[in-house]
Amino acid sequence: MREAASEAIANGGMAMSAGPRLAFDRATGAFDGASVREQLAAYAFQAGARLSSAWSYRGFAAGCKAVRSVLPGRDITVVLNEDAQFAFPYGDGNWTLLLDRNYRYEPDIELFLNGIADVDYTLIDCGASYGYWPVLTTSKPYGAHRGIAIEARSRNFARLAHNAKINGSRIKTIRRAIGERPGMARLPAGEDVAVISLDSLIDGSLITALGRYVIRLDLDGAEVQAMRGGQRLLKSDCVLICKERGNDADRAASLHILEQTGLKLFCYDRATGHFEHLRDVAALNRVKQTSNVGYNVLATASAFWESRIRALSGEPVRKH
Repeated sequence: MREAASEAIANGGMAMSAGPRLAFDRATGAFDGASVREQLAAYAFQAGARLSSAWSYRGFAAGCKAVRSVLPGRDITVVLNEDAQFAFPYGDGNWTLLLDRNYRYEPDIELFLNGIADVDYTLIDCGASYGYWPVLTTSKPYGAHRGIAIEARSRNFARLAHNAKINGSRIKTIRRAIGERPGMARLPAGEDVAVISLDSLIDGSLITALGRYVIRLDLDGAEVQAMRGGQRLLKSDCVLICKERGNDADRAASLHILEQTGLKLFCYDRATGHFEHLRDVAALNRVKQTSNVGYNVLATASAFWESRIRALSGEPVRKH
């Protein structure tokens, strides 16, 4: 993102150049509102995504940075489905992969969330970034669920708030960090932000302990602290989606789940096509083979959610 765009986001605005809305439809491949230069850039981004996919997209972000240097600083809005739009800076080194229609962001989570579209739940996305999963899970094809998106960084939060707005303001957005207990935190960029715990969402009456929840944690290594601050919530009718760092050889989050929480741990294994029940972190070695890509584990103490996870692997669904 260019400096002008970054400054605008920091001030709560969106940096957009004059001209028609730049948009891409993943279902049809239609690319609208682009100048000749932006259209050529789209071809380069799509080719780069396909080529780099063989190496877990290594080098793609660097290629985006080079191409972005000759583009005007403005947003692109990607139509994810007929009821979901997702905006980000055109040429962003992560999200521009969405211009490749074959690309799937976190396909294991997509599989899981598609498989529970019929369940009445609320998504609590902690470390929501620009709000990709809240945008999708609150859309009709995913079940039109309630969504709460929590993000600490002010620049990310401005993007998150914008995506909530263009999707009918159906997502509750909160600018907070998630930690073991309420307080204040200094982020790496030097900004201060209030900290809340998962259990404080109950204490503050934002949610109830009797609800059914999908809780996603993507907190740049602070997942264990977040779990320590959510002991009551994690014992409720919820399932946790926890991001493991690709370069974390200790598997800290999964180890904490297994040894400290009593939750059952699952992880999608592409080799079997199933969400496998894991009893030790050593089993993750066959699942996680690329250090530059994060992966997700599911954890739950709920018989209902355990049954739904197992059903995605072809096991019978028990009624609760």
